[in-house]
Amino acid sequence: MGKLGAIEVANTSVEVVPTVKIEKQIPTTIENTVEKPKPVVQTLSPEAKVSAFSLSSIKQKKELAEAQKLVSKEAIQYPIEPFTETDMLLQWNKFALKLEEKGQMIMHSLMLINDPVLVGTKITHELPNEGTRLEFERTKNELLGYLRGMLHNHDIEIELVVNEKMENKRAFTPQDKFNRLNELNPNLDLLRKTFDLDV
Repeated sequence: MGKLGAIEVANTSVEVVPTVKIEKQIPTTIENTVEKPKPVVQTLSPEAKVSAFSLSSIKQKKELAEAQKLVSKEAIQYPIEPFTETDMLLQWNKFALKLEEKGQMIMHSLMLINDPVLVGTKITHELPNEGTRLEFERTKNELLGYLRGMLHNHDIEIELVVNEKMENKRAFTPQDKFNRLNELNPNLDLLRKTFDLDV
């Protein structure tokens, strides 16, 4: 056998060296330490969106559903009063005269080109071609709102029909206009005679 600390194995010697454990010391001075970044905390503003998976979003959805129920209960009921074709034609012609006063002569003449026909609450108005129908469409909503308000019936609808073979019944002179209105309401002639009015 050889020296202390050496082992002989098959004519090979290995020297065992006692190991010393060295601990690495971490400096504790402020200069050598690296500051860790602080986590950023975001506060939610009142307008911030809430996650769809959070409890507060479920609460918000319930509140919104309840608010919509209240709105639907408070829905406005519009008037639906009956009216006659004569009532409708008088209001139709009044609207046409308002358009004439505003200088909208094309729409005025399209409204008076013939008499609209009333079936239930649906007013059908014939026009001579597609171009006049497109022109009429521009003022249709204004006319519809006027008729619904004046006749106190919000079920009124206007249907425009193109009929290229239609007869033009437009009134040209004041006498023609009076005769046309007198056809709609015979009391106009009585009114004219009572007060001795000129046409």
